[in-house]
Formats: sequence, C-alpha cells, structure tokens
Amino acid sequence: MSDPSDMPGHLARRFQQIAVAVFLAEVGDAGFDLTPVQYAALATIKANPGLDQVTLAGLIAYDRTTITGVIDRLVQKGLTERRASPRDRRARELQITDEGRRTLRKITPAVESAQRIMLRGLTAKEGDELMRLLRKAIAAGNELSRAPLREVQV
Repeated sequence: MSDPSDMPGHLARRFQQIAVAVFLAEVGDAGFDLTPVQYAALATIKANPGLDQVTLAGLIAYDRTTITGVIDRLVQKGLTERRASPRDRRARELQITDEGRRTLRKITPAVESAQRIMLRGLTAKEGDELMRLLRKAIAAGNELSRAPLREVQV
C-alpha cells in the first residue's frame, strides 16, 4: 500500500479538499461569505440555543482554540452573539441572531447544491452507502481524534 491513492487517509484528505472547494464556490456564488465550519457552527447554535463554546466544539468536532476564532468571526458578521449565562455569570452562552437565522434560511439551497456536487459521480444508492461507511469509520475512530465528536448533554 505504498501508492497514496490506496491509502484511506490520502483519499479522505483529497475528498476534504474537494468538499471545501465546492462548498466555498457554491456559497460564494450565492453571495455568502461563510466557511464550512462557520456554517456548521451557526446551524448547531440555531439547533441548540444557549450552548457554550466547549459544547459547540464537541458537537461539530473542532478543538477549543479553533472554535474560538470561528465564533469570533460569526460575532463580527452579526450572525451570533455571546451572552452572559443566567445560570452562571462567568459562563457565556451562544445565541443565533435574526441575521444568522436569515442567513441560514437563504444559504440552505447553496449548501444543499454543494452536497449534491460533492457526490455527483455516485448514484443515490452509492452516495447513501458512502455516507453510511463514513459514519461507521468515523464512529470507530472518533476517540483517536484530537477533537472527538460529542453528543448533546441534556
């Protein structure tokens, strides 16, 4: 297995390059300046109002340092806010703004188009199978990551 094209890590990195390029192109063509991680963070904040940055990082599998910069940029763009927690004044909660909600609503067609383009060489059945296998491989190796995916703690 000395040929990189036979190595899952190489193929995963290459697909990630394609996925990011397609996402940025589709979202940019639609008039938005949002990266894949910013989109994931914004959608997760909308789905989990009031979560903190550490929880957000776990839910989208990013390290704490990276997520701080992502949130800083979303705040600068007026899409999210950091608010003092009513339960713990030292803690900050993340809330989506009205502009953030509008952005998510308007950007959705471009994001969906990007997902279709990423899988355009596959049949619908093959795309479903790829997603199933990716989820399986990710679940098996999740704890090996420096930023493992975490579940919502209720």
